[in-house]
Amino acid sequence: MYETKTEWYFIVNPRAGSGKTMSEWVPAERLLEQMGIPFVTAMTDHKKHAIELAREAAAAGYRRIAAVGGDGSLHEVLGGICGWCAATGVPTEEFCLAVVPIGSGNDWIKSCGVPDDVREVIGLIAAGSFGRMDIIRTSSAGGRISYMANVGGIGFDSHVCDRVNRQKERGMRGRMIYLDGLRYTMFHLSPISIAVQADGEEVFSGEAYSLALGNGPWSGGGMRQVPLAANDDGILDYMIVPRAKLRSLVKEIPRLFTGSAHESPLIRSGRCRALRIAPLDERSADILEFDGEIEGRLPLIVEVTGQQIQVLKGADGR
Repeated sequence: MYETKTEWYFIVNPRAGSGKTMSEWVPAERLLEQMGIPFVTAMTDHKKHAIELAREAAAAGYRRIAAVGGDGSLHEVLGGICGWCAATGVPTEEFCLAVVPIGSGNDWIKSCGVPDDVREVIGLIAAGSFGRMDIIRTSSAGGRISYMANVGGIGFDSHVCDRVNRQKERGMRGRMIYLDGLRYTMFHLSPISIAVQADGEEVFSGEAYSLALGNGPWSGGGMRQVPLAANDDGILDYMIVPRAKLRSLVKEIPRLFTGSAHESPLIRSGRCRALRIAPLDERSADILEFDGEIEGRLPLIVEVTGQQIQVLKGADGR
């Protein structure tokens, strides 16, 4: 049997935030010490390592675990905790999950009203400012299991993420790789043929450029593809962009930033507890992204499990 530990277990991605992590994390450690917050630190040294570290921390009795990095770091840490809980039967409700936002992508914190400031975040941790977040489980081709903290997608979304991540792996950093990913995908992406079921009812069948699904509303550094999403309401939000004339779709882009995408006559949107997406031909077995990370291919089943986890939330957290 493990002994439940009271210390915080910080999983640090030293490559997050274009390499600025350590310059910000070292002062953060000093602040934790000054505020009397007991903690231990573990460093990742390869992709997916945070999953392993989170599982090991959970098995060792840690119930307060934090990701130091961006949305990708959060995705891995959540996956490690949820995977361990699924294997052992321990409720995810036992865990507190926090993010110290030192990353190039920090969309999840917006959904939780968490400031993009390390000192303020540590203040929230010290104050015990936590709320609930739904656990979203995904199953894709080959039975691959993943968990989604914020937003995922196929089509345009997943191909932008794929290009950006490939450039990061080659050592490229900065805002330009995101702009390059958007431009390249816009001019090279073809629609895919998919059938979509929401809670067992078919809601779409045909060609689409993109499908986004959300546990929270924010993605892409300020977009709201699923503006009504809330991560504690037991509901999954989705948005489908069917094939249409590109000039018509381009006119709808401002809606992504004003929170009115669901009001567009060109877009299909809805809410459910379970979503099934199947490719209608071999070419349409598209890649998937969750929280900015590529996680397999279609077909896909996404489910709100009914479980929750305690997550850091600010005063404006929904």
